Amino acid sequence: MKRNNEERQLTRAEMEIMNMLWSTTSPEEGLTTHQIIGQYPEPKPAYSTIATFLKILVNKGFVGSRKQEGGGKTLVFFPLLTREEYTNRVMKEVKSTFFAGSLKSMLSFFARQEEVSEEDLQDILSLIKSK
Repeated sequence: MKRNNEERQLTRAEMEIMNMLWSTTSPEEGLTTHQIIGQYPEPKPAYSTIATFLKILVNKGFVGSRKQEGGGKTLVFFPLLTREEYTNRVMKEVKSTFFAGSLKSMLSFFARQEEVSEEDLQDILSLIKSK
C-alpha cells in the first residue's frame, strides 16, 4: 500500500539532513550538497550518499531545490515544511496509531513512563489551564 506525502515519515538519516536544513539561519536560502556534507562529523559521508538522500527527500515532498545563483548546475535544497509542521504530523500519527486518537491516553502513558518533576507537572497544568 502506497502512502501519500502527508503520511510519510523521515528515516533517521533523512531526519539528520532535515535538521541541518531546519537549523540554517535562513531555511529559505537552503544548503548545497557540499554544505550539508560539511556539517557532518568525520568521517564525512560520500557525496553520492547525501545526493541520494536529498533526491529521496525531494521525491517524498519534504525538500525543494533550485539552481544556485551563479552556481552553474549546483542545486540548493530547502525544507518545504517546518520542523513544527513535521512534529505535529508525527505526533498526530502516534496519537492515532498507539492511543486510539486519545490525547488523555497518550499523556497518561508519558506521565507514567517519564519521571516528571513537580515543576514540569505544574508547567504542564498551567499550559493546559491557559487553553
